Amino acid sequence: MSNRGRFFVFEGIDGCGKTTQVERLVMARDGFSSFEPGGTELGQALRTILLGTGEPPVPMAEALLMAADRAQHVAQVIEPVLERGIDVISDRHVASTIAYQGYGRRLDLAALETLNLLATQGLVADLTILLDLPVEVAEERRRHDDPDRLESLADGFFDRVRAGYLEIAAAAPGDWVVIDAAQEPDAVELAVLEALAERGL
Repeated sequence: MSNRGRFFVFEGIDGCGKTTQVERLVMARDGFSSFEPGGTELGQALRTILLGTGEPPVPMAEALLMAADRAQHVAQVIEPVLERGIDVISDRHVASTIAYQGYGRRLDLAALETLNLLATQGLVADLTILLDLPVEVAEERRRHDDPDRLESLADGFFDRVRAGYLEIAAAAPGDWVVIDAAQEPDAVELAVLEALAERGL
């Protein structure tokens, strides 16, 4: 019998509360927290390129850089921790590329799926938790923050990203749970724990 850890991913638009819920689930599961992009030394360098103030990468270059970050993250962090029997809880993973670069940037979804498969070597989350939040609520939550390059995008970008997330989740109800992130953090945490219990995870 395998003692491999479980892999859980939180997804959602910026400002939905992923970081808070990752921390809470790590405490509840005695797990390991990580994030994308930037969960490795290489990833930190890529994150600076992706979200910093330098020359912005074109959309396809952005997707390729995200995939490079993910490949390093899976090989160097996620897989070794899972093999030690420890649960990994990640702030973002493959669906972020589909939602942000696919639906948001309008890149080809099938090409991005192939790119993700290469980057992860087939690793999939035991459950992906979408913290769904209206764009205007997320913007209000972030209004005092200094936005990074992606957070600064307008022209309906985040509406497309949110719609993309909901479409992805609806297509795979066994692998996803959608939680109303407009609730208080305690209520969101309870909904997450109930979703895991319902699935025997």
